Amino acid sequence: MNVLVINAGSSSLKYQLLNPATGALLAKGLCERIGIDGKFTYKPQLEGKEAIKAADVAMPTHNEAIAAVLNALVDEKNGVIGSMKEIDAVGHRVVHGGEKFAKSVVITDEVMAAIEECNPLAPLHNPANIIGIKACQQLMPGVPMVAVFDTAFHQTMPPVAYTYAIPYEYYENDKVRRYGFHGTSHKYVASRAADMLGKPIESLKLISCHLGNGSSVTAVDGGKSVETSMGFTPLAGLPMGTRAGDIDAGILEYLMNKYGYSIGEMLSILNKKSGMEGISGVSSDFRDLEEGAEKGSERCALAREKFAYEVKKLIGAYAAVMGGVDAIIFTAGVGENDALERMQIASGLEYMGVKMDEDANNVRGEERVISATDSKVKVLLIPTNEELMIAMDTASLVG
Repeated sequence: MNVLVINAGSSSLKYQLLNPATGALLAKGLCERIGIDGKFTYKPQLEGKEAIKAADVAMPTHNEAIAAVLNALVDEKNGVIGSMKEIDAVGHRVVHGGEKFAKSVVITDEVMAAIEECNPLAPLHNPANIIGIKACQQLMPGVPMVAVFDTAFHQTMPPVAYTYAIPYEYYENDKVRRYGFHGTSHKYVASRAADMLGKPIESLKLISCHLGNGSSVTAVDGGKSVETSMGFTPLAGLPMGTRAGDIDAGILEYLMNKYGYSIGEMLSILNKKSGMEGISGVSSDFRDLEEGAEKGSERCALAREKFAYEVKKLIGAYAAVMGGVDAIIFTAGVGENDALERMQIASGLEYMGVKMDEDANNVRGEERVISATDSKVKVLLIPTNEELMIAMDTASLVG
């Protein structure tokens, strides 16, 4: 079975064609500058097939982008499938499912209407996701489509975890609550952790650290999300590449009054000019921060130290929430590739039973145990694969 995975943005579209049963990746790529001039990238994974790198392809809408993807996949010379009939289903990443969706679903007219109702909760993402779905429906009539939600995995959180301490009518009337994001990634690595540990996921208490330009930490108890660091929006929780994370809301009023910022300007600062970039004044990229720290920049060093400090706090808090922890997982760009940051986060957790293996930790993007053999709490490095998780969910629903 082949599943086409689509992640549509407002002016871009990422895609992968996978076999979820074997995990085999057939092709992947990116459509950029949709609605502007159009750039198309195609990377077939089969031997003897040639890639296309940032080619000029007219993409006035997402329809032309999807058409370019399909044409490349079935191209006589460099395609990876013989015909469109070999695409059995399409899995779509949808950022926000609100309280309506606690799991992935086959897309129907009713589902589309419900996704659209969630647009106010993710105004930058959901409308673009919907455009991608409609483009595929138009160009691939009869092919089953599945929506996989970033928020769905976290719908198992109890009210005590997702309720904000503001007047309750804002939850009742406006659905203001903690939703959490990166759910597809947390679900995937938690499942892989259970496989690596050789134990049923129902018996495990896991802390999943998805650390990248966008970062979140999730407590997974018995395979279910019971607490997570992102909130009503992806701005909450850890300080990230350019996002502030949790701060005193009174700061907004103070700065807006002092400098005359509008709410839009204030949110732009919190989303695009804060986090690691804001502290360091140099970059949001952890590699740049490491280089800066090595050259003596105290602010670069502070940014990295601050990030590790906040992750460590959440690990301690989530162990308390679950009444213990069996394994800590590092994943995503920083989690998978920054050995120094992983070590800095794990240092000081010896009281919990964490004991790192420095040699095992000295690796990038490789699935392995990075704690010492006698560590009571295992520490795992697991490269995330959200596309495969989407494909697996899709196959399970339409197979």
